[in-house]
Amino acid sequence: MAMKWQDGRFFQALAPGLACFFLFMASLAAGLVAHAPNARAHEILPAIADFHADDAVAGQGRYRIDIRLNAEALLAGIGAEHADTDDSPNAAAYNELRELAPEALAARFSAFADIFREAVTLRFDGVAAVPETADIDVPEVGDVAVVRSSVVSLSGPLPAEAKTLQWAWPEAYGASVIRMNPPGAALGEGYSAYLGPGEASEAIDIAGSGARSLGEVILNYVKIGYEHILPKGLDHILFVAGLFLLSNHWRPLLWQVTAFTIAHTITLALATLGYVAVSPAIVEPLIAASIVYVGVENLLTNHLNPWRPLIVFCFGLLHGLGFAGVLGEIGLSPGHYVAGLIAFNVGVELGQLSVIALCYLAVGLWFGRKRWYRAYITNPASVAIAVIAAWWFYERTFLA
Repeated sequence: MAMKWQDGRFFQALAPGLACFFLFMASLAAGLVAHAPNARAHEILPAIADFHADDAVAGQGRYRIDIRLNAEALLAGIGAEHADTDDSPNAAAYNELRELAPEALAARFSAFADIFREAVTLRFDGVAAVPETADIDVPEVGDVAVVRSSVVSLSGPLPAEAKTLQWAWPEAYGASVIRMNPPGAALGEGYSAYLGPGEASEAIDIAGSGARSLGEVILNYVKIGYEHILPKGLDHILFVAGLFLLSNHWRPLLWQVTAFTIAHTITLALATLGYVAVSPAIVEPLIAASIVYVGVENLLTNHLNPWRPLIVFCFGLLHGLGFAGVLGEIGLSPGHYVAGLIAFNVGVELGQLSVIALCYLAVGLWFGRKRWYRAYITNPASVAIAVIAAWWFYERTFLA
């Protein structure tokens, strides 16, 4: 008797071929981008601002804020509304700026400096202050396929007896991280906070005694982890949705989510601690390939096969490396390193559980027990997920 495609035996017969196909995709991606650097030119990363008021600077009554940012995106008018510069109508202008020599890009910024100084919000003891100068240090062009991180230094007079600073990055510029270090301390040992677009910090103690409490650090990194899934992590959202679509019963879903969680926790910790380093140019195409696999498998089987949790575990290792890239850009507070790492992971888990809950509320609760659920919900949704992820794989491999 011929096997139906819904029959698990059919998928078992095809499994070796699918596995070979996935390995081919993985090898192709790794081979094409094995020497690619760590950040792609199209990414919109948070600005990292470091406030300096050490003894030498404070003795002169001045402050300095060094902001590491993507100057080309700023000058091209590409901000928080775009996760990828290619999504902006100003992408051509951005790509042109990417090729400018440091002196030429610095000249472009100088013409923009007054607007920039006015846009950044600084408050000393609640009183607004506009920086006097905005100087930029631009690195050499290098590989135009890689984000060029410039450093803009804002400076101005430090108000007499000023105790606190409040920082806000313009909403149009995206997210930011503000860091405050006690005099003489190593970078990152003091206050650190991740802020969403347009979000203002609390009043930060300039002397450095206002380092965040353990509870504040935990809440901050839980928020970062959660936002990396919802709303920013569309690839992770589709992967988790693909896990849900195989079966909306709790037991198969629990096996998959547990395997995925354990795996990404391992690689997130190893990568963040510096034991593992894999270029995002390799990781990101493979994450897309993992989503393709899950979508295709959903079409070929209607139950949890023994190998599915193991495959999901392997994919979780990849996704953990992707999560580590976020923490690599933002950094972890040395004083609460482990707590921040765990809190970020908790935020990721809460984001994933939210995706599952939304999927259940959208379709599982109402239609999960209908006989036509698989034909009209699981299969079309899995096809859509696989097609989208296949395009991502192509884009991240050949167009990055």
